[in-house]
Amino acid sequence: MNWIDYLGYAASASVLLTFCMSTMVPLRATALASNVLFASFGAVAHIYPVFILHVILFPVNTWRLLQILRLVREAGLAEPAHRPIRSFFPFMKSRILKAGDVLIKKDDRATHMYYLENGTMRIPEIGKLIEPGAVVGEIGIFAPDQKRTMTIVCVTDCDVYEISAAKAKQLYVENSAFGIAILQLVIARLVEDLTLLRGARPEDTDGQEPSDQFGCGDLHDH
Repeated sequence: MNWIDYLGYAASASVLLTFCMSTMVPLRATALASNVLFASFGAVAHIYPVFILHVILFPVNTWRLLQILRLVREAGLAEPAHRPIRSFFPFMKSRILKAGDVLIKKDDRATHMYYLENGTMRIPEIGKLIEPGAVVGEIGIFAPDQKRTMTIVCVTDCDVYEISAAKAKQLYVENSAFGIAILQLVIARLVEDLTLLRGARPEDTDGQEPSDQFGCGDLHDH
């Protein structure tokens, strides 16, 4: 067995190693090493289809690795939690809504989460206004029952970006930057609701316990 054979075995081993990776950054880095090894093997062994394939795959894997590193860096910056979500616009669908349109209806199933790019929305149940830059519906799609507990109505014409629950869950599992951004949003929502809870007056609860008025159910969609 000569050195060319060893090069082929090393290239094959690098492919096997990629299947053992559980996170995307090491996977892409190993895939790049695999591309170098296979391209070298294909060139010296005169197996040109293998050589051409991995020459093409190398810039693809390089670009994907740079994308992941950028998202991780953005998620780690001390910025508002919604900021990294903008990096995922390529995975989201743009929608234009008119004033008076209902984006989310109470008791509906949570099928999407949304980013408000332009316009103003309102949550009638608590009289809260939602301004551009807000992310809504993120907790509902991760809740066990995936049920909306509040309504969101457009006060003005609005531009929103939406992502399906299935795609959001996929990104949460596959992309740590997206997962961190979601955690930041959920924690911010919890802190906001705790502030509301502390400021709630007894006469505002209508006989309910404070936890019923501002509890976990109300976190789903505002």
